[in-house]
Amino acid sequence: MPHLEVVLPEMGESVVEATVTSWLKNVGDTVEADEVVVEVATDKVDSEIVSEYGGRILEIRAALDQVVKVGDVLFVVDTESNGPQPDVAEATAVVAETSSVPSISIEQNAPEMESAAQLTEQVMRSTYRQPSSPSQSRGFLSPLVRSIAEEEGVTEEELSTINGTGLDARITKQDILNYVAKRSDRAPQSKAIQPEPETGNQQAATRDTALEFAPKPSAELASGDERIALNRMAKLTAKNMLESVLTSAHVQSFIEVDVTAVVEWRSTIKQQFERVEGEKLTFTPIFIEAVARALKAYPQMNIQFDGEVIIQKKAINIGMATALEDGNLIVPVIKEADLLNLSGLAQKVNDLANRARTKALKPDEVMNATYTVTNIGSFGSVFGTPIIPQPQVGILAIGAIRKVPAVVETAQGEFLGIRHKMYLSHSYDHRVVNGALGGLFIKFIADYLEKWDVNRSV
Repeated sequence: MPHLEVVLPEMGESVVEATVTSWLKNVGDTVEADEVVVEVATDKVDSEIVSEYGGRILEIRAALDQVVKVGDVLFVVDTESNGPQPDVAEATAVVAETSSVPSISIEQNAPEMESAAQLTEQVMRSTYRQPSSPSQSRGFLSPLVRSIAEEEGVTEEELSTINGTGLDARITKQDILNYVAKRSDRAPQSKAIQPEPETGNQQAATRDTALEFAPKPSAELASGDERIALNRMAKLTAKNMLESVLTSAHVQSFIEVDVTAVVEWRSTIKQQFERVEGEKLTFTPIFIEAVARALKAYPQMNIQFDGEVIIQKKAINIGMATALEDGNLIVPVIKEADLLNLSGLAQKVNDLANRARTKALKPDEVMNATYTVTNIGSFGSVFGTPIIPQPQVGILAIGAIRKVPAVVETAQGEFLGIRHKMYLSHSYDHRVVNGALGGLFIKFIADYLEKWDVNRSV
C-alpha cells in the first residue's frame, strides 16, 4: 500500500522555514489531489499547502504552531485508501499535535489494537509521561505558546491555572494571549523596584527595549469595554512600523498633480484594453510606471541604508501596499517593474492584488522591495504621511483624484476650469535622502503624469 509524504515545499528565495498555523484535515480524513490540507505562515505571508495526492491522511507529522523547515514532512497520504477511520483519527491526532514524540501510523498500530480505546491509552502514555518538573505539569505546550509565555513572564504556576481550549485541554495561542490581556487588569502583586542609575551602555540599550511590541496595558476597562488580542500579522505590522519610526528620520514632501490627461486617456481606452488584454486598467499601474521611471532617473532613491553604508540596488522592485478584508495590510512586490510595459504592469498589479486577498501569495512575492507605493486615495484620503518600510528609504502615498476648480493657462489666456487633481505624499529617510533629492523625485513623477500623452498606445 503506497504511503506518499507531502513536504513543506520551496517557498521562495531566502525562505527556509514556516510555522504551521492551521490544519484543515485530520488523520483519517480523505483528501483530493490539490486540496488544501494545512496553512503555514512565514514572517511575511500566509500560505496554503495542498496535497499532491488523493487518498486518506495517514499521519500528521507537524504540530500546530510548530516551526518546520523546507523539505520537512508535513503529512503522509495513503493513496489506496478511500475512506476515513474516525474511531482512531482523534486519538492519533494527539500524537500528531505533539512535536516531542514520534507520530503513530494508523496502519502500523491499529491492527495491533483491540479497540480505539487501547490506541488512545497508548497515545496518552507516550505523550503525557509523569511530569518531572513544573514545566511539564500542563502536558505539551507548543513552541509558540511557550515563547509567548516566556516573553510575557507567565510563570508555570500561572500556566497551570489557564483553561486550555485545545485538544485534551491544551493551551492554544489564543488562550495564552487572552490570559495575558486579562492579567493586566489585575493589580501587581510585587513591589516596584527602583532602578539604579543607567550607565552609558544601559542608556544605549533603552532604544532597543522600546522596540519590544505589546507593552502591558495599564488602562482599566470600563463597562462594556473588551480587550481584543492582535493576530500574528497585525502584531508583525505594528512591530515593524514602530521599528521604522525609531530607525529612519522621516520627512515628507507633498505636491499637487493635475492628472486630467491621465483620467481622460484611461476613460477612453479602458474598455478596449480589457477586451484586448483581458485585464482591467486601473490607475495603479499607471502610477507605478511613473514611479519606475522616476527611480530610473534618480537611482539615489533606489537604495538601502545599512547603518554605515549605502547599498545601491540594481533591480527596481516596487512594493504595492494592499489592504486585506480583515483590516491587515500586505505588500506584494512587482519585481523589475522598470522592464514591464503598461500592459505587463496591469497584469502584475491585478494578479498580485487578487492573490493577496485570497492568501495565495508566495513568500518571495512579498520580499526584496526597493521602493513602495500605497494608494491611500482608494479610501478617500487626500494625502498622508506613510511610514517607510525598512530597509527602504522612501514610500509614495497616492491621494484621491478629485474634480476641483483651477486656473488653466492657454495661448488665449487664463481661465477657470474643472480639472482632475490629486496630491502625492513622499516620505523619505532624511539620514541619506536630502530635501532636494526628495523634492526632485516627486516632481519628476508629477511632471510625468501631467505631460501624459493622450494619444499614446498601451
